[in-house]
Amino acid sequence: MTSTGRSAVITAGTPGDPRGSAARAEDLIQVQAMTARIACEHMTAQALKAWSDSVDRASRLPAEPGWETKAAAHAEIFCLLADVAGVAGGQAVIVQHARARLIRDLMLAVGPGANGMITGSRHRLLQRLRVSDPDGAALEMENHLRALHFMWRLAVSL
Repeated sequence: MTSTGRSAVITAGTPGDPRGSAARAEDLIQVQAMTARIACEHMTAQALKAWSDSVDRASRLPAEPGWETKAAAHAEIFCLLADVAGVAGGQAVIVQHARARLIRDLMLAVGPGANGMITGSRHRLLQRLRVSDPDGAALEMENHLRALHFMWRLAVSL
């Protein structure tokens, strides 16, 4: 947390790192969009059920109080997508869980006011997965994370 009480999610580059937060955010967005695309292409009925159940659980949780729990439940969805996409084993699992934590931190920073946007995106992504639309799934993920990152930038600038 920063001194303002907001999570310092995507911060300025580390010493010697010429890339700023926008470049790292873009990397995260592109990786997650590709993960959604691949997951859609490899979605099984069992995985779709697990994903649907996770979206349903996260959607039913109250945003206030308990935003932390709801954000964590929504972040779990990114790990499930990675599992379906085949991002498994060793280092890849650690990296994907770190990405999910980062996205959870983004959601925490923007706060419960983003609840409707996040829940709506999850349902649109679920629909894209159900109809096997990998391009639509990737686009939904990309649009969602761009909006979330924009909201984060506004929140940390206040």
